[in-house]
Amino acid sequence: MMDIWHSPVSLVRLNETHIGTAVSHLGIEFTGFGADWLAARMPVDQRTFQPFGLLHGGASVLLAETLGSCASNLTLDNTRYYCVGQEINANHLKSVRDGYVSGRATPIHRGRTSHVWEIRISDQNDSLTCISRITMAVLERR
Repeated sequence: MMDIWHSPVSLVRLNETHIGTAVSHLGIEFTGFGADWLAARMPVDQRTFQPFGLLHGGASVLLAETLGSCASNLTLDNTRYYCVGQEINANHLKSVRDGYVSGRATPIHRGRTSHVWEIRISDQNDSLTCISRITMAVLERR
């Protein structure tokens, strides 16, 4: 399989780009990539809990949107195009109380004007905890 990335992917650069953003405030870190996927993990702790001591669904959605948005933008010539989130959904399948969750984004559709990505989030036992789909609008820089 050929890489879908427009230019080489750097996990160091991805993590540095997000310093001082919601991504770094929640402790999200990019952890890996392959020919057609991007991965990150997020701690399940006081930054990402809801009041019952469980992983907040909104934190899972932030992880999913981060992965889908970054992956989508990495496939484009960013001197000419960029992507913005247009729609996201998530199904929360299993609660998580501690440790980390890991997400992996893979493309479903990469068209000229939109991209669709699936993000699967799992706990430390590789049990699926959330599945999300994001639609990205591909815009031309002016």
